[in-house]
Amino acid sequence: MNAPLVQLLVRWLVLALGVTLATKLVNGISCDSTETLIVVVLLLSFFNAIIKPLLVLFTLPFIVLTMGLGVVVINALLFLFVGRLVDGFHVAGFWPAVWGALVVSVTNLILSGFTRKLPTPRGPERPVKKKPNDVIDI
Repeated sequence: MNAPLVQLLVRWLVLALGVTLATKLVNGISCDSTETLIVVVLLLSFFNAIIKPLLVLFTLPFIVLTMGLGVVVINALLFLFVGRLVDGFHVAGFWPAVWGALVVSVTNLILSGFTRKLPTPRGPERPVKKKPNDVIDI
């Protein structure tokens, strides 16, 4: 199997787990079925790939001014927007969207630490031998 495809599937599974945890932990967020969860995960990943970078770019002064809390607001707005678009996925308001986005972000942070590739160990560095009569042409 292709490695980028596997990475994409793992990211979708992590996002699905985060959304599922958000529906269980946060009052005001609910998901009716597994099919709805799949649609929510696909929309959230699409919005995170396309719309979120544009929003971050346009609100960069606000993000800097709030020391990064603006990104939480952007995540919450995307979460709320998906709740409005998908029938069967209910987000009661802004604050449940904030808590849901935080649950998804923390889940993603923790699980991506487990799925990250470890760097391959390198052997000892060998010194580069110079020729005794090296000439530098300018």
